[in-house]
Amino acid sequence: MIILGIESSCDETGIAIVRDGTEILSNVISSQVELHARYGGIIPELASRQHLLSIGPVFRQACTEAKISPSEIDLIAATTGPGLAGALIIGTNFAKGLSLGLEIPFLSINHMEGHIYAAWLQKSAGPDKEFGFPIVCLLASGGHTELILMSDHGSYTRLGETRDDAAGEAFDKGARVLGLGFPGGPAIQNEATKAPNPERLPRAWLGDSFEFSFSGVKTAVLRRAQELGIDKSSNQESVDTSVFSETRANLAAGLQDSIVDVLVKKTISAAVHYKAKCIIIGGGVAANSHLREEIVKVSPVPIVAPIPSLCTDNGAMIAGAAFFSHGTQADSFNADAIPNLRL
Repeated sequence: MIILGIESSCDETGIAIVRDGTEILSNVISSQVELHARYGGIIPELASRQHLLSIGPVFRQACTEAKISPSEIDLIAATTGPGLAGALIIGTNFAKGLSLGLEIPFLSINHMEGHIYAAWLQKSAGPDKEFGFPIVCLLASGGHTELILMSDHGSYTRLGETRDDAAGEAFDKGARVLGLGFPGGPAIQNEATKAPNPERLPRAWLGDSFEFSFSGVKTAVLRRAQELGIDKSSNQESVDTSVFSETRANLAAGLQDSIVDVLVKKTISAAVHYKAKCIIIGGGVAANSHLREEIVKVSPVPIVAPIPSLCTDNGAMIAGAAFFSHGTQADSFNADAIPNLRL
């Protein structure tokens, strides 16, 4: 089955063509990083306008690279949530237009489910065949940080989620404070490699729960940066650049260590508690090399981590999720874009 997947939940216009849920024929992404970097974060209205400009050319390029004509597509899938309302509407309506024009069924896909199924891409045998169910999934994408128990295809139980800020938001805020630019995750990761003596920052454990909270460490970075005179978020002219260059790597490493420590320990605890056969990590934060290294070191079960380019938003993961959902989900042409859609 040949599936066209469309992803437009945030700041990347991604369209891919995937065969049988695993074989990527094309995976084209138009990024808006440079557009939003000047503002230090995503501007929803600008994101929507750019999706509108990019989606047609990205679709044509995806078909060209896959050497597929639109008439050969069997199913069209698009992210209908969660995400930015305007951005979701662009992708959803474009997909529905194709569905009508080509008389091809349309399937709505949850963005977070897409991040789960990125683990099946480019695999001869997916985690279900290689290890079996149940699977614990750590999903850290944008404003979401969740632990999901996957007992079968399409069968999910939320074990815990963030009570306030997500891991990705904490990375972005920390990078802004330290003057490292946007997006924050890759910038913090790069700066942390230069740290001779990482700062020790707080961890929010929330008892024995599988819940997360990253607002505290985000605030701790700001307060510590202010104490050290290196807070760049306020554009203070008094920042001592010599001190700044000497200490920000340590603070970046401390932030990364705090986030990764909590993510790893809670995920491993959930896997042990629910006797998971393996762990899937997905979402943009799952591209972090320190997280990937640390969870592999301590996990008692196999870790399935998509390559970094498949952890960030892309159309291939949406097409992959659609393949495993199409047998149990009816045509969803009437589905609307839902910014707060839950898995």
